[in-house]
Amino acid sequence: MNLIAYTVTDLLAQLEAGTISSVEITQAYLDRIEAYDQKVGAFLSINGDVALQRARDIDHRRASGQSIGQLGGLPVAIKDNLCVKDSPTTCASRMLKTFRPPYNATIVEKLQAADAVLIGKTNLDEFAMGSSTENSALQQTHNPWNLKHVPGGSSGGAAACIAASMAPLSVGSDTGGSIRQPAAFCGVVGLKPTYGRVSRFGLVAFASSLDQIGPLARTAEDAAILLEVISGHDTADSTSVNENVPLYTKNVRQPLHSLRIGLADEHFGNGLDPEIETALLDVVHVYDKLGATIESVKLPHSKYAVATYYVIAPCEASSNLARYDGVHYGYRTDEQKMQAELKQQRKELQESGDDLNLAKLDSALVRMYRQSRSEAFGSEVKRRIMLGTYALSEGYYDAYYLKALKVRRLIRRAYDETFKNFDMILGPVTPTAAYPLGEKADDPLSMYLGDLYTVSANLAGIPAISIPCGYTKTGLPIGFQLQGPALAEDSLLRAAHMYQQQTNWHQHRPNLDE
Repeated sequence: MNLIAYTVTDLLAQLEAGTISSVEITQAYLDRIEAYDQKVGAFLSINGDVALQRARDIDHRRASGQSIGQLGGLPVAIKDNLCVKDSPTTCASRMLKTFRPPYNATIVEKLQAADAVLIGKTNLDEFAMGSSTENSALQQTHNPWNLKHVPGGSSGGAAACIAASMAPLSVGSDTGGSIRQPAAFCGVVGLKPTYGRVSRFGLVAFASSLDQIGPLARTAEDAAILLEVISGHDTADSTSVNENVPLYTKNVRQPLHSLRIGLADEHFGNGLDPEIETALLDVVHVYDKLGATIESVKLPHSKYAVATYYVIAPCEASSNLARYDGVHYGYRTDEQKMQAELKQQRKELQESGDDLNLAKLDSALVRMYRQSRSEAFGSEVKRRIMLGTYALSEGYYDAYYLKALKVRRLIRRAYDETFKNFDMILGPVTPTAAYPLGEKADDPLSMYLGDLYTVSANLAGIPAISIPCGYTKTGLPIGFQLQGPALAEDSLLRAAHMYQQQTNWHQHRPNLDE
C-alpha cells in the first residue's frame, strides 16, 4: 500500500476505518523525506522521533475509543517562520539560526488540538523576502518537477514538499504571493485567506498589514480541511477577524450555481507567456462547460500594484526587523574581534593625527549593532530594509509611503466594485512557469515583476487560490488563480473543487528517480 499516493480525504477515511495507523502514515512520509529530500531540500529540520511518538499517542487514543481531532494523526509540514515551542524557527536566516521560541504560534496550537503530527519545518526565502527560495541563508530548495529550476517563494519548501509527496499538508505564509506562486510553480493547490481569517500570532512578521497564513495541498478538498482547522478569531491577534468559520470541509463538494467569473483584461497580453495564456483559456472553457458566466472586467489600478507593494512591504519590513540588533533579538557579532578592530582603528587614527575621523569613529555599541546586522542579514533583506527606511525617512514619507497607501485604497475599491457583479476573478498566478536556478538571482527588478498578478490580493486583503491547470512543453507546472471578495474562501474552494472534478492535473506526480 503506497500511503503517500493517497489524498488527505482518503487517508482520513482509512484512519477512521482502522485499516491504517498514524504511525504507518508518518513513517511512510519520513521514509520519503529521507530518500529524496537531499535532492529537493524542502525541509530545514525534521522532527522524526517526536513525530512518531505523537503518532503513537494518537493511535493509542483512537484504539481506546477516545475522540480524535479533525486531522486524525496526519503529518503536517510548517514553514520555518512560524513559532513552534522549543523547536528551531530560523526564518532561513543566520540572524535566527539558533532561535528556539518559548511559545507556539496560534495555528500550531490549533494544529495540535486537531491531532496533527508536526513532521518538520520547511525552507523559505530569508524572512519570507523573495520569490524563488534562493534567498535562504541555510540551503537551496529545488523544484521537484525539474531540480534545476526554482520552486518559487517564499514558501518554496512548503510547496516543494507537497509536490514531492513528503507531506500530505503544509502551512505557508503569503505576503505578496508567497503561497500561490510556489504552488503554481510546483503544481499544487495554495490558498491565501482573507487578511485576518487566520491568526498571525507567532508568525515572524515581514509586512504586518500584508502577511497571511494559509494551506498548501494536492487538492482543494484537502486544502479545505486544513483551512478549517487553522481559521478563526484569536484574541492574541488584534487584526484577527471575529467571524464564524464556515464548514469548508462539508461545503467544498457542493457545486456553485450561476457562477459569475470575471477575466481581468489587465492580466492578459504583454508579459504573459503564451503557454500560460493557452492553459488559462482551457480553464475558461472548463468553467464555461460547467455553466459559469464569464466576462471581461477592468482593474484599472492593477498596473500600479507592484510599485505600491514594493513601497509598503519594505517600509513595514524596515520597522519589523529593527528589533534584530544583536541585543534584543538575534545573532550578535564576535565582540572580541570587533573590539580589537575598533582599538586598532583608533590607534591608527591617533598616530596619524586624524582627529576629524577619530571623532567620527563609532562607539562600540553602535558598531556592534551595525556589525551584527551586516553579518547576519542576507542581501535581499538588506535591500528591502534600506528601501523601507528611505521611504519612511523625513521628507520622503508623504511622497512614497503615504501615496502608496492611497493607491492601495484605490486597488481595494476597484475589487469591491467588480465583486458587485462577479463572484470571482480568474487569471494567471505568474507570467511564466518556474525559471532556472540563478536566472534572476542578480536581477531583483525582474524577480519583483514576477509578482505582478499576486500582490493585488494582499494589498486588498482578499482571498485568492492557485490551482494546477497544465504543464509547459518542457514539463513544468502551470497554475491559475481565482480571487474573491473578503471572506469568500468557501466559494473559492468550491470553484476550485469543481474544476478539479473535471480535470486530473492535480493527480500528476514528479518522478524524482530520474
